[in-house]
Amino acid sequence: MHTGRRSVAVATLAGALALSVLNAPTASAADTGITVSDIVINKGKPIVVGTSKVVEPPISFNIALPTGYSTADPSRYDAYPFLYRGTITTAADTGENFIQPGGYTCFEIDSKHARCEGELYIDPDPSQEHVDSNSDATTWKVGVSLRLWKADGGLKTGELETRSKTAQLKRAARATANATPEPVAKGRTITVTGKLTRANWSTKAYGAYGGRTVSLQFRAKGADTFQTVKKVTSSSTGGLKASVTASTDGSFRWVYYGNSTTGAATSASDYVDVL
Repeated sequence: MHTGRRSVAVATLAGALALSVLNAPTASAADTGITVSDIVINKGKPIVVGTSKVVEPPISFNIALPTGYSTADPSRYDAYPFLYRGTITTAADTGENFIQPGGYTCFEIDSKHARCEGELYIDPDPSQEHVDSNSDATTWKVGVSLRLWKADGGLKTGELETRSKTAQLKRAARATANATPEPVAKGRTITVTGKLTRANWSTKAYGAYGGRTVSLQFRAKGADTFQTVKKVTSSSTGGLKASVTASTDGSFRWVYYGNSTTGAATSASDYVDVL
């Protein structure tokens, strides 16, 4: 539940390079006196992105304003965190390797402080240049854009600040599962196959992900949880295959737990009736 009244909302960035990128302040600009603190991005978790779907990870942060500015007049200032790679000025000036909020709302705490919440906007489409190379699956730095506006609407000053905080971007993975035969006699062999793939941000398609350790899990009928029964290594084509002895009705699935560049993946489960 939010306390305090809403003081400002910003939502203009989706689908194009935003004005705040094209008119970004330089790192050497005059100090605005705005303080941005307590930045949290995606609840501290890695951000997983596929090949086509827009991803909007949640962000939250606090703002403290300098003398002469009040949360009662949000048109006089703006401040928000963003992600970047390379140098902060190049990223902000060009929009390449630069990810900023699609929108955020600030809630007034008092005349000088506000609590802000919103979402980053990550579009895999090549026109956005957010994640257009597999090398983007790495650690991104966090920066902050700070600007003060004059009463007549003109820019008074702006600056870019670096932060020690980082965020991890990962390529999405997918897994499939198929258990055969269905149904099967008790004591006979069940073969579970599937495929592990992951997003290729260069081609905008999912490709085979070989050489990965993937767990075959089983949940007996009536049970609440899955249990790992075997582990296999995906083939060069991403293929998965394991055999188990049929003992009781239940569901099989494949689970890949991810790594530093790739998100986790869990297949849909496949139910087998044991006669």
